[in-house]
Amino acid sequence: MENKLSFQTEIINQNGNKKENENGIGKETGNEFIIRRLELSDHSKGFIELLRQLSTCPSLSESEFQARFAELAALGEDHYICVIEHPTLCHIIATGCLFIEKKFLRNCSAVGHIEDIVVDESARGARLGQRIVRHLVDRAREMGCYKVILDCEREKRGFYEKCGFEEKNVQMAIYF
Repeated sequence: MENKLSFQTEIINQNGNKKENENGIGKETGNEFIIRRLELSDHSKGFIELLRQLSTCPSLSESEFQARFAELAALGEDHYICVIEHPTLCHIIATGCLFIEKKFLRNCSAVGHIEDIVVDESARGARLGQRIVRHLVDRAREMGCYKVILDCEREKRGFYEKCGFEEKNVQMAIYF
C-alpha cells in the first residue's frame, strides 16, 4: 500500500501567507510550514492527539490507523485530509478535511464539505486555520465543486466569515 497520494503541496510562512515555489515542489525552507496530504507516518507525529483538541477521538494503534488510512485512500481524491507539520518539531499542528459529494443536481456537479478543522493550541493565532480552510476551498474549486459548505459551532462563526463563508440555512442532525 502506498503511504502517499498525489497532491498539491503549498508552502506558507509563519504569518500564514502563501509562499510561491517556482519549481512546484513543496520543500521546507527555514521556518515555513508545508500544507500537504495526510501520510501514514503522521500517526507517530501526533495527528490523533491533535484531533482530540477538536472532539472525542480514541487512541488508535498503528495497525488501526493504517486500516482507516487505507479505507480513506481508496476513496481517491474525493476524500482529502491535509495537515501542516511543524517545520522543526516533526509534529502535526493543523489539519482539515474536504469530502467531495457527487450530485445529480446542477448537471451532475459536486459539493465540497469541509470538516475537522483544528489547529494545535500552541500554534493558534498564526492564521494556520485560515490557510487550511483556503487550501481546502481552492482544492474544491479545482475538483469542480459549485459550492463548499461546512457546519460549525456558533462561537466559530466569525472565524469562518473571515475565511469567506456566510451563514446559510439551518443544520439538522441525528447523533447515534
